[in-house]
Amino acid sequence: MNPILKLAQSLKAEVAQFLREIIAIPSLSSREGAVIQRIKAEMEKIGFDEIRIDGLGNLLGRIGGGRRVVAIDSHCDTVDVGNPDLWEVDPFKGDFRDGIIYGRGACDLKGGLASSLYAGKILKQIGMPDDVTLWISCTVQEEDCDGLCWKYIIEEEKFIPGAVLLTEPTNLNIYRGQRGRMEIKVKTEGLSCHGSAPERGVNAVYKMAPIIQEIEELNTRLKDDPFLGKGTVTISEIQSTSPSLCAVADSCTIHLDRRLTAGETIDTALEEIRSLPAFRKAQAKVWLEQYAVPSYTGKVFPMQKYFPTWVLEEHHPLLQTAVESYRELFNANPLVDKWTFSTNGIATMGLHGIPTFGFGPGKEEHAHSPYEQIPVEHLVKAMAFYAGFVRNF
Repeated sequence: MNPILKLAQSLKAEVAQFLREIIAIPSLSSREGAVIQRIKAEMEKIGFDEIRIDGLGNLLGRIGGGRRVVAIDSHCDTVDVGNPDLWEVDPFKGDFRDGIIYGRGACDLKGGLASSLYAGKILKQIGMPDDVTLWISCTVQEEDCDGLCWKYIIEEEKFIPGAVLLTEPTNLNIYRGQRGRMEIKVKTEGLSCHGSAPERGVNAVYKMAPIIQEIEELNTRLKDDPFLGKGTVTISEIQSTSPSLCAVADSCTIHLDRRLTAGETIDTALEEIRSLPAFRKAQAKVWLEQYAVPSYTGKVFPMQKYFPTWVLEEHHPLLQTAVESYRELFNANPLVDKWTFSTNGIATMGLHGIPTFGFGPGKEEHAHSPYEQIPVEHLVKAMAFYAGFVRNF
């Protein structure tokens, strides 16, 4: 057995216990303070060379002091539980049975986080390459606004690593990109009047109805890409306003979840909406959402909700190092693929061009679900991969 993998196996019980403990600490976006402190304590126990918390509340731990800098990133916030009746286990217990840990955040993303910290423990034991510095980042507010944390780290903290490894779930495959996304609002305006005589007013909901139909049709003709797949648009929320429930609606607003494939941009996506015949006829308005929610530290760092597409080239040296590291550890060729969902890579590579790829324990389909889980064996293989990759970086 590869010596790094053997060392990772010896840490199986420790990494599993740590993961169960941080699952037991609820950490919704903007409420991560308690779990950050628990992770910080684990970094101190492992013996990280430097540990700091930035103004937004991101936790960063350093091992090594070489000129070549790599960051392994995991966000520590989670989505909410949803309907608790759908859970067969306590989502905040870290239930452990048959080699699998269950609970909110198990695979998205506390499993990858735990493995990254314990990869640090492996590297403290076997030694870091002299010319490499490793930073483990435990970032905040990703679930509410992916990339915000790294946009802050890069633009405000002026920290720019040479490469970033994301620990989002990949089922132990290597991922090199994702579609981008946008959060778009479309609004129609009408004229309210008493509901007993609707002909006296202009119903904004009726003005929105043909726009909704045209957006549904638009989804069928969006661009496709051989690697990333097709761009998509769907309506995820609809709201209206009126003076009362006995009055005609004077406004109607829909929220669009727009996924961007290769070649699609903020400008092309907005122009597609503006060009819809029903949009023009209704003299509707369209705009991009803005995120401006205080972090748990109270810091507000506004960000437009545009999350660009990114892809690391197939022959990029970083990706080749990742593939070779996988082969050395597991004596097999990895599947190289992409995420369906969005990650902090939209900021590291999408906005700032830092070479980025992903390798994570757990399956993408378990994220955000009441069946969220992670095999402990995945944690072991992930920490071995992170340590092996850093040694080869």
